[in-house]
Amino acid sequence: MPAAGVDALAGGVLALLLACGAVAADAPKKVDATQPRIVNLYNFIRNSDYRVQNSENVLYETTRQQIELIKPTHLAATWALQYDALINPKYQKLLKEQLGPQDEIGAWWELPRQLVQKAGLKWRGHDHDWDSTANIGFSPGYAPDERRKLVDVYMADFKAIYGYYPKSVGSWFIDEVTLEHMVRKYGIVASCNCKDQVGTDGYTLWGGYWNQAYFPSRLNAYMPAQTQDGQIDVPVFRMLGSDPIYQYGRVNGMFTLEPVYSGAGGSAAWVGWFMKCLIQQPCLAFAYTQAGQENSFGWDGMKAGLTMQVALLEKQQKAGEIQVITLAQAGKWFKSRYPLTPPTSMVCLDDWRNQNRKTVWYNSRYYRMNVLWENGGFFIRDIHRFDEKVVSVTHHSALTTSSLAYGTLPVMDGSLWSGKEPAGIHPLLISSDGSTAPMTADGPPQVKELNKTDLAISQPLKGGGSFVMVCREANVTCTGFDGQGKPLRWAWELVGGDPLKAALRKVAASTLTYQSGGVDYDLRLPPNSGSFQQVPTGAIRILPSPTGQLVLALGGF
Repeated sequence: MPAAGVDALAGGVLALLLACGAVAADAPKKVDATQPRIVNLYNFIRNSDYRVQNSENVLYETTRQQIELIKPTHLAATWALQYDALINPKYQKLLKEQLGPQDEIGAWWELPRQLVQKAGLKWRGHDHDWDSTANIGFSPGYAPDERRKLVDVYMADFKAIYGYYPKSVGSWFIDEVTLEHMVRKYGIVASCNCKDQVGTDGYTLWGGYWNQAYFPSRLNAYMPAQTQDGQIDVPVFRMLGSDPIYQYGRVNGMFTLEPVYSGAGGSAAWVGWFMKCLIQQPCLAFAYTQAGQENSFGWDGMKAGLTMQVALLEKQQKAGEIQVITLAQAGKWFKSRYPLTPPTSMVCLDDWRNQNRKTVWYNSRYYRMNVLWENGGFFIRDIHRFDEKVVSVTHHSALTTSSLAYGTLPVMDGSLWSGKEPAGIHPLLISSDGSTAPMTADGPPQVKELNKTDLAISQPLKGGGSFVMVCREANVTCTGFDGQGKPLRWAWELVGGDPLKAALRKVAASTLTYQSGGVDYDLRLPPNSGSFQQVPTGAIRILPSPTGQLVLALGGF
């Protein structure tokens, strides 16, 4: 972007923020019908679980109780069947007799012994019907032709039982070969995969589109695509309702909407906070979360939390604050509205722990970015770039390890790159003698949707003035102003531990060159919009142009 354009843009953003205000921490936000708050009440069903005593009876009774709880509310729910449950006559009878017309029966894509053997493949699991090991229970553990064969067997039996093919298929992770086959041959309209996590249950999904949904690359199901030619034509929704402040990277505990976790999805206070953020704060295209619970946890473990959540969802739907729809309905809505992955945001400007943390997530088809407020300051905790040309490690061959790991392209990784000091991109004020001091927040940030794709974050500063970040589909513009509206002297400082040093290959005036997973990529500054500089501490300083504006180019080139 030319410098003159940046100047005009920054001035316009500041004027807009000052003139019309922005959404502050506790300001209610009326739900716009064009920006729905969508909830999928999604319960997936296994027939047995080797970790649970008397599992067939326990899991069946759990599903029966879930139906009994949800049915009187007439909330739409998706019931996703793993193959061993699909072929069990007890589940066939239960679902056919007890589900209402608002419900959906979908597929859950973990691969039990019965499906593997019926497809003519060797069962490599332990001496039980379902195995959670990544290269046994999940599609990447099989060669591409085997993956298609597994789909064909499941779909044929599903249609023989229910008279149609399922419209949605979910799993902790489904590879792109499997998804493409399900779309092309069987017409699925939606999928879902696990939240971002590092190492949980041996499954790492890290650096992806943080929440809501994305169109995946034909070469990599975890990587959002940038073009229609490069994408699989099915949206993948992110599961489990992650806490946008605390469910980040390696964490102690689980902070998700799953009702079995007493400190999060099982807590009325946490759920109320989470849903308030979802409903009241800016989301751009739409807001989304997945409620419900897998039946392996048992009814006793989920009863209290799920009962509380269902009552709240029923109340919020009646009030017009949310739309509880099936996964297939969500997929059809998404595909009818968006030819490409849209930008979305997830914003939480108060802290259920009362530790004064706040966060803003921004996602587009090119990148994700997270800003975190804590200890009186703020910084960029995370930036990951997306590239549809990056081929998945299991695209052509089967996964051979007992765990799976899929990622994108980190520019800043506040979880995996932290060492003795936390990794991040921190804003600094620069005095006339060249010394620096951290920017300090003065009150809460203000967050404003400038249009359907652009999100402005304005932070008042101690000592006067403000710092404005505008997240756009392919770039982030940053500008600092003093109390008189004149440009501040400021910079970003990019810091991290040894993993950052290993990933960062070259520092040039307008480009940082990285390598991760054997892939080369970069962070660019457009002409006349700033410069990179390595400082003696080893940190990377990102300096704005003389007019005080800086543009981080993250896609579209």
